[in-house]
Parts: sequence; C-alpha cells; structure tokens
Amino acid sequence: MTSSPSFVRHGPLEPLTPVVLSVPHAGRDYPLPLRAALRVPLAALQGLEDRHADALGIDARGAETLFVAQRARAWIDLNRAEHERDPRLDDGAVTIGRPQSAKLRSGLGLVPRRVGNSGDIWQRRLSADEVQMRIHADHRPYHAALAAALASARARFGVAVLIDVHSMPSLGPPASAPRLVLGDRFGKSAAARFTGRIEGIARAHGVATAINAPYSGGHILERHGEPRRGIHAIQLEFDRALYLDAALDGPGAGLPATTRLLRAIIDAVTDEALPTAIAAE
Repeated sequence: MTSSPSFVRHGPLEPLTPVVLSVPHAGRDYPLPLRAALRVPLAALQGLEDRHADALGIDARGAETLFVAQRARAWIDLNRAEHERDPRLDDGAVTIGRPQSAKLRSGLGLVPRRVGNSGDIWQRRLSADEVQMRIHADHRPYHAALAAALASARARFGVAVLIDVHSMPSLGPPASAPRLVLGDRFGKSAAARFTGRIEGIARAHGVATAINAPYSGGHILERHGEPRRGIHAIQLEFDRALYLDAALDGPGAGLPATTRLLRAIIDAVTDEALPTAIAAE
C-alpha cells in the first residue's frame, strides 16, 4: 500500500550514548489511500504536523541514535496507544470497558478524526482492518525500534534517556509565555534531575519554560519511561515560532539558535546520566 519506510533511524542500531532521540509527529508522507479518503484539502492536515521538528532533531544530533517518523500523523499517531481508537471513525474501536481520554473525545485518537478549525478529516468511516494494518505496519515497528534502542543503551550505560521532540503553537506573547514545555508525566516518566538540568539550560539560552502544562507527555512517555528500571523519557515541546518562518511553514532564521538549544539540552542530559553510566562500566 505504501513503499516508503514508516520511519528513518539516524545513527547506530546500538546507541553510542545514553540518550536516544525521537521525532514522531513531523512526518510528511501522506499515502494515496489517505488522500483518496479526505474531505478536507491536504494542506489542512499540516495542522496536525510538528512542522519541521525533524530538522531540529537531525541538525542537533551528534553521536545519538535518532528515530524520525516519515508517515504523517493524520495516517496514524505514534503518540497514542493502540487502544485509543475513535468509535466515531473506526469500525474496530472498542467502546466497552475502557474510558475515552480527553484527546480521543476531541477527535485526536490513534487515527485523528479532526484537525483544528477544518472539522472532520475523513469522508467515510475506516474499517477495522485498515486501522489494524496501520498499527502493524507503522505504529508497532516504531515503538519496537525505540524500545530496542533504549534497552541497548540501558544495558551498555546502566541508564537510558529518551528525548521526544515535538513542537507547539505559541502559548502567548513571547515576553510572558513559555517557549519550551517539558513533559515528564508529572514525574512518572523521568527523574526530576533531568528536567531540572533542562530548565537550567533553557534559562541560560533565554528561553522560558514550563513543566507539564499544558503538555505533560503522551503514549511514548507512558510506554517507554520506566525510571525505576533506569529508562527515563522526557517530552520537549518547542514553540514553532522559535524555529519556523513567519508563516509557520518552513524553517526560519531561528532554526540555528533552536538547534543549538536542543544540542545543549542533549549534552546536559548526557552529562546528568554519566555518573550512572560510569558506575555501570
């Protein structure tokens, strides 16, 4: 149905540092079956993208292993659990015995039903088999690759830290609103020492931060962050105005500075992990 890979791995299969990077929402591959089923213009789906967040990850990466999703979020959302299937769209959704999350109720489930002010995306319902195929072809391979890389880093260094890179709309005027939101699921997916180091780095770069508000992290952090087992996971939401152009469409003049910020964050997190990593050697 689609011949391109669902994600690209940059860097070695077995990580060379304790830090693993992930960019799950910047994919711009819109398969033909998706295009054929749309009721909105294809351009409307850009509202679901973390527009060009992959440029941040790729430009900031050093020796780290980085996973970048290629398939568009409108096709399947890697930051939602497999069970978060929308009964208003998906014939395979199970509606008994499991409460719906707020994201799912708003139309942002495993396969998004809505986008911004454009309303419903699809002109028809999706069959159970269609969605299951996307799970098998795109969702599970991405999470399996992340889990394998984190397990390898944990085995080698005694600790692993996943940095999950996203972008967000501006939360308000730059003078008063956070430009970077750190998510650790209220301490459930990462030790506080890592978020503390990231806050300090952002402050040194003149970027205001918030923690867990309004974004605390989604399925990727819930699934992969296990601090008690030495695997930590942190979500970074960068204000798109930091690195995109005025139209919020393409990379802008702020991309190099934002890349340097992300690189400094990676270095600080690596440094914070090193005492554990050295002890494990």
